[in-house]
Amino acid sequence: MNHAPRFRPVVSCTLLVVTLVAGVTACGGSNGHPLAAKPYDAADEISANVPEGDEKADSDKPLEVSVNDDDGRITDVSAVDAIGRHLAGELDADGKRWHSTSPLAAGARYTVRVSMEDGDGAPGSRTLSFETASVKAKKLLKVTFGPQAGTYGVGQPITAELSAPVKDKASRAIVERALRVRSKPAVTGSWYWVDDKILHYRPKDYWPAKATIDVTSGLAGIKVTDTLYGVPAKALKLTTGDRVEAITDAAAHTMTVRRNGKVINTIPVTTGKPGFATRNGVKVVLSKEYSVRMRGETIGISSDSSDGYDLLVYYATRVTWSGEYVHAAPWSTGSQGIANVSHGCTGMSTSLAEWFFNTVRTGDIVQVVGSQGETMTPFDNGYGDWNLSWAKWQQGSALRKNDTPDRTDTFQAARLRPEV
Repeated sequence: MNHAPRFRPVVSCTLLVVTLVAGVTACGGSNGHPLAAKPYDAADEISANVPEGDEKADSDKPLEVSVNDDDGRITDVSAVDAIGRHLAGELDADGKRWHSTSPLAAGARYTVRVSMEDGDGAPGSRTLSFETASVKAKKLLKVTFGPQAGTYGVGQPITAELSAPVKDKASRAIVERALRVRSKPAVTGSWYWVDDKILHYRPKDYWPAKATIDVTSGLAGIKVTDTLYGVPAKALKLTTGDRVEAITDAAAHTMTVRRNGKVINTIPVTTGKPGFATRNGVKVVLSKEYSVRMRGETIGISSDSSDGYDLLVYYATRVTWSGEYVHAAPWSTGSQGIANVSHGCTGMSTSLAEWFFNTVRTGDIVQVVGSQGETMTPFDNGYGDWNLSWAKWQQGSALRKNDTPDRTDTFQAARLRPEV
């Protein structure tokens, strides 16, 4: 089939480079340039393995698009469903065939736009639509994102809780590709499978201050296992505040508080004494409680022991689920800045504890260095996620390093061109 004009784009682009040196825009308004030509209807030259009429496609089968012209080739494919999910795919090296590499959703309607060029370099296009059949899944996979919408500190991880366990790596990869986190400004981040039902997401470094974070799921209609299909999920929107970090040097008995890198206070403190040493490492503020009753029995200390205690504590900022706080400790002011005498918490004067309580928010960083205690564990006692190196964090993903690009601010490309 002959479609004017009859020369290849690569020739004109070469001419463009030459003429630009002389200040002329060769591709700007040249009549008959292939890239400027209106694409012709290539319905007879582009085919796809989708049914016609009211029949619906099988979501278990990949979408395949091919060009029938012996001299033609596909140059672009975009496949998007009705809710905006792009279908990833690959183009064969010769440009003759494109196939999807991510699963089609069941009960979805897709619009596919295909661009090609014929043997003479003339552009053609075809747009087609089809629906996939719905399925009656034995189990539905729901995902719930956390925390609740709001403003948090730059250390707050994102969580995803699944309604059913997902164990094998291939199924986990399907889930992980569908859970998208986008931030402004954009950062590099990754999911980590804590167990079969819980995932955490964090950036390589802390979130930027004043960032906006959007978390969405594309699992609706997606087959995860033979009996498990995804359903729609409620999206989550978070923002971050200033970058607030409290760094406690247990050996020096001081806490340094920084806001956006600037020191705003240095506080004399006391931390855990021998046998009750405060955990080292990065922790994240979990909550703030004006008053908390603290009893030794909750951490295994008998009320009859000389170490026993039963106190009402004020301005308590929680950093572990097991009961480690930053709080007011008026009974130990004589030791604050001098010695470690607590049972693991970080104590300070009442006025400074009130200042700290009013300064930090959930998700802010509380780091301890110089303690004789163990390092904060990653997941079982709060948010110790930042104590894993980025390399180890990535190992918790079901996606291999080169399996998909980072999706913090991108999606896996659905348009692929052959090499020329």
